Amino acid sequence: MTGPDTAESEAGHSLRRLNKRSQFLRAARGNRAGRRAFALQAIASDELTPGVGFTVTKKVGNAPERNRIKRRLREVVRASARDFQSQHDYVLVGRREALSEPFGQMVTDLSALLIKVHADKARPNKAGGLRNSR
Repeated sequence: MTGPDTAESEAGHSLRRLNKRSQFLRAARGNRAGRRAFALQAIASDELTPGVGFTVTKKVGNAPERNRIKRRLREVVRASARDFQSQHDYVLVGRREALSEPFGQMVTDLSALLIKVHADKARPNKAGGLRNSR
């Protein structure tokens, strides 16, 4: 079942869309990792299906450029839908480099970042606390 809040990928993995500001702010408190074209924020959630949100700031460019970045990010997420873990919310923060980065590289980067944000929650930082804890 696909509706306005869920998206069905080609492989049959459903993803929930984040669309409330509070969901984005909550994800910003979680683990973070970045690459050239985008950054990824992740946090545990109570929902069974993974939630995904997209954001691109006005510093990146004008509206058509920001929309093109978000479209590319949505396709990258669709291509990597099987890598998202249930009971987590994710936010992709687009950067200007997403316009020129090869699509295959972006898919590879997202897969690597997903592994990294989930590995970070168990790795303590030098101060003895958990990494990215806020």
